[in-house]
Amino acid sequence: MEQHVSVISLLVVVTMAFLTPIILHRFKLNFIPVVVAEIIMGLIIGKSGFNVVHQDVWLSTLSTLGFIFLMFLSGLEIDFTAFTGSKKREVLPNGKKEPNAFAVATAIFTGIFIFSLGLSYFFVMAGFIDNAFLMTLIISTISLGVVVPTLKEAHLMKTVIGQIILLVAVIADLVTMILLAIFVSLNEAGHGNTWLLLILFAAGIVLYFVGKRFKNHTFIETLSTGTVQIGTRAVFTLIIVLVGLSETVGAENILGAFLAGVLVSLLSPNQELVHKLDSFGYGFLIPIFFVMVGVNLDIWSLFSEKKLLLLIPLLLIGLLLSKLVPVYLLKIWYDVKTVISSGFLLTSTLSLVVAAATIGERIGVITEHMKGTLILVAVITSIFTPIVFKKLFPKEAAAIKKVNVAFLGANQVTLPVSLELKSGLYDPILYHTKMEKSEKQIANSLFNIVEIPDYSIETIAKTKVYQSEVVVISTGDENLNATLSIAVKENRVPRVIARIESPDLEQSLREHKIEVFSAFKSSKTLLRALIESPTLINILTNEEEGLFEIVMLNTQFEGMPLRRFPFTGDIIFVRIFREKDSIVPHGDTELQMHDRLIVTGSKEYVAELKRELEFCETC
Repeated sequence: MEQHVSVISLLVVVTMAFLTPIILHRFKLNFIPVVVAEIIMGLIIGKSGFNVVHQDVWLSTLSTLGFIFLMFLSGLEIDFTAFTGSKKREVLPNGKKEPNAFAVATAIFTGIFIFSLGLSYFFVMAGFIDNAFLMTLIISTISLGVVVPTLKEAHLMKTVIGQIILLVAVIADLVTMILLAIFVSLNEAGHGNTWLLLILFAAGIVLYFVGKRFKNHTFIETLSTGTVQIGTRAVFTLIIVLVGLSETVGAENILGAFLAGVLVSLLSPNQELVHKLDSFGYGFLIPIFFVMVGVNLDIWSLFSEKKLLLLIPLLLIGLLLSKLVPVYLLKIWYDVKTVISSGFLLTSTLSLVVAAATIGERIGVITEHMKGTLILVAVITSIFTPIVFKKLFPKEAAAIKKVNVAFLGANQVTLPVSLELKSGLYDPILYHTKMEKSEKQIANSLFNIVEIPDYSIETIAKTKVYQSEVVVISTGDENLNATLSIAVKENRVPRVIARIESPDLEQSLREHKIEVFSAFKSSKTLLRALIESPTLINILTNEEEGLFEIVMLNTQFEGMPLRRFPFTGDIIFVRIFREKDSIVPHGDTELQMHDRLIVTGSKEYVAELKRELEFCETC
């Protein structure tokens, strides 16, 4: 008999997904993650509430697709540049040397996994669950979806402690997802051998190199606009191929989706594509999945079983202990409040617990009531742990670090510029060859100058130049400037600016993504501007008010129209550069990630605006 299909239940679910963020905003409940609120809305309209939604083929299909896309975006969220610990460690405010983020994060997660394994055997011996390995995965997993936005909001993504917390969550996400796939292969009847997973990973490696080979081809860029959108098509093809292959080799389909996200992340997609994928996932499919999680959860049946009722507080205590005990390793470098608050944030679990509980119930390892209990505990942790983190974490630890700017060569251009930058958001330092005693006395009274024997690459490597965010190279030899700028860029300095007068050298350096300035061109441009646009020059040369560029990296303001922008002071938005477009801003212009905002206003307001807007996990 053909199954009756109605869109009424789908209409109710989609409407609830639409209303959830509006309700959170209206009643100022921003401390609750949106995905948690969606589960709560599902509880209200589902089995635990009014029971107005019933599972059908529409909801089943869209919910499954939402789950798959959630796992894809979890893989996409992983920033693999965090694993490159090439930066030199600096000294913390307490006088101790910064820890190696990757080494400490690995040690902490190892401790979390071992502690989780011990707690799992306790739950098995207490008769709550039969499978210790599944419980280990559930206890040791950490929600990236809660950790990342919480760190961003606290302005901690640039700090070492923020990177350690993020890395622990990333490692937990990777390890638990792979182990979950192995668990399914070993426990579900009809699934293939575990070694067949190697085929899936081999296919992923091949697809990565194929993607890398074609990514920068000009025809791909041509096909990425208009109605073609080849990049988006390629991503969805990759997801379906790996999900299909995952099921074929006997693994869970979410492993294929997660692997697809990891591959896309490794290929460093442009931010516009990532924004499109986020919009589609979190705007449509994923809310349906989370609302349906709440719909299918019957809380009243959980309360009828005293054993499961006892498990809820015990599991919450176990989750906290499994994170707080290993995280105490951070006490070597940080104060108690920082350590405890970090442990609380890492206790948040959600997506992978939902995945593990759903899979465990399907293959018969746990009961439906146990699945509901595990999901309920995950929802509780996602609500209270970010709140505790924000309350406990020391405010001074979240202070914004100044941007380090290194100047190679002290001259009539770099000296005054470094002096002006010193009073703002920047921490300039000049490197110059040996000076006369009289020159040194004058320089040290005004400038932060470090003497070096020469400008060789070997000498530069012994300084803190490679740890700077911006390096300006302005020695008297433009060939030396070119050589040094390439060496500095190869050491992963985000921005390198070199003084070059030769057009041929300038072109070759621009190909290395090195910014170039020329004294001759600067003078010519200034004179022409004085003749044609004297007012503009007054703005540019005004020391109190001028034109400034700010990059929009704070997701809190993404999609916000300028008329609703809460922070302006005496700031005026002059221009917005988005990709290749130049936009004249007006009240309805919406801010987007990685917009380059040209603003004018007093330095104090511009400095405050930069602090608000220029934050990202990769900075």
